[in-house]
Amino acid sequence: MSLTINLSPDQERRLLERAARNGQDVTAYVHRLIERDIEDAAEALAPFRRQVSESGISDDELNSFFEEVRDEVWQQKHGRSS
Repeated sequence: MSLTINLSPDQERRLLERAARNGQDVTAYVHRLIERDIEDAAEALAPFRRQVSESGISDDELNSFFEEVRDEVWQQKHGRSS
């Protein structure tokens, strides 16, 4: 996958400086940042995933649960009762 992002001149300068401080070119540095973020997210979600797996709930049941919660929050936010 290739991405194109637009940075301000100041953001670009700071990114180049950080990459250089880490002894990497910008592509390698940004790739490392993304990898680290993905790993952090997977690690943060691991306990939840384990609990869902152990609960025996199906994907459809989990989706329904989240849809119900999302709808309740939307209704509360917009001043409507369920």
